[in-house]
Order: sequence, then structure tokens, then C-alpha cells
Amino acid sequence: MTAVAATLRTALANGLANRNSFWFQVSLMVANDITWIIFWVLFFHQVGNLRGWDAHDVIVLFSILLTTAGVALGLCANSRKIGQLSADGALDETLTLPVPPLAHLLSTRVDAANTGDLLLGPVVFLLAGNPSPERAAMFLFGVVAGSVVLIGFLVACGSLTLFVGGRGEQADLGFNAILIFASYPLDLFGGATKMLLFTAVPAAFVTGVPARLVRNFDTPEALLMVAVAALFALVGWGTFHLGLRHYSSGSIWIR
Repeated sequence: MTAVAATLRTALANGLANRNSFWFQVSLMVANDITWIIFWVLFFHQVGNLRGWDAHDVIVLFSILLTTAGVALGLCANSRKIGQLSADGALDETLTLPVPPLAHLLSTRVDAANTGDLLLGPVVFLLAGNPSPERAAMFLFGVVAGSVVLIGFLVACGSLTLFVGGRGEQADLGFNAILIFASYPLDLFGGATKMLLFTAVPAAFVTGVPARLVRNFDTPEALLMVAVAALFALVGWGTFHLGLRHYSSGSIWIR
């Protein structure tokens, strides 16, 4: 873990090397996020309560989504790049190092733009999420568990490239699906779609369930959240390491 922490510190230093560019990207992402939040606030101002969700609940949901995305896509930016790295032969260098390969890959690149999500999410919760010690604890719990689910899911999708080849399109499809669904209140969906959000595309465990726990803590649901986070951590780790058995370098050597 010491090596991983050192790698992450180096990645952060690299991201901050050009401070003007870094903060410009952060500012653009923050502006985009605030636009979405204003949209939902205006929407709920017009319709009031919608299937048990009001403006405050959606603000909590978005604060969790922003923070979780900041962890998974900002600090662990390679979580959605496993397929591309495999196709480009960029895993070769990592596999020669005496470190856990997946942990090393997840800590080698920080995305400046998505770091804006990580900075804004807690601020939104503190300013508009009706924070209390209990709600703050559940917010932190939901962010940690949701980040593990999101990272595990993205790693598993990207690792499919190790089995089937290609340029990592599976990861892009998984990324777009889970982020779109996670951006909406969970109870807006029903039937087969809602079942999908609790299974194959676990968007419910990225934002919906954590937001419900902040609003009204429920021990069985919290234990389910822990179990699902552990499951997707195992699925991501297992899919990646099984895929390595099929990996052959995609590097192209040119004389």
C-alpha cells in the first residue's frame, strides 16, 4: 500500500504541474455540475414531491454522485481506461513491477476535470444537504461504498477487453449507462429497469441507496450496501486478474 500511496501522490503532483490548466478544467466541471443541480432544483420547485423525492433529496443524491464520481473518475481515473490500456499494450510496464497491478493502474493517473466533482460534492452536501453528524456519517459511508461499486463495475467492464479484444468499448458503454441512471432519483424507475439498476448496471448502489440511507437510515439496507460493495470489488478484481491470463501485448514496435 505504501507503493500505491506514493504512486497516487506522484499522479496528483503531475496533475497539478500545470496549475492554470488544472484549475481551468476543475472550474468547467464545477460550472457544468452546478447547471445540473439548478435544473433539478427548478424542476422540483415546479412539481413539488415526486414519488417521495423532493429537491433536498435530489441535492443529496447529486452530492453523493459528484463525490463518488470524483473518487472513481478523478483520483482513480484509469478505472474506466482498463480496456484502452489493454488494447494499447500499456499494461506491459505495470506487469513488470513488483506491485499489485490493478492497484498500481488505478493510482497512476488523476483526471483534473473529474477532480472538480470531488471538490464540489461535499460542499453541496454541507451547504444544502441539511447536514447533521448522523447524515454526514451516512454521506461518507455512501460515498465510500458507492465508489467501490462504481470502480469495481468499470474495472470489470474494461477487463472484458482482455477476453474479447477491441478498443475497450465495453467500458465506455458501461460508464455511460451507470452514470446516466445514477443521475436520476431511484424511484423514478420501475419494473425491469429498476431491477436492472440493482443488478447488471448497479446505479442504484452508486447513488440511490446511499441517498436513501442519508434520508432514513436502515440497518438491513446498509448491510446490503456493504455486501454489494464487497461483491463488486471482488468482481472487478477477479475479472481483471482472470483477463490477465489472456492478455498479450498490443504494443506496436516500429523501426
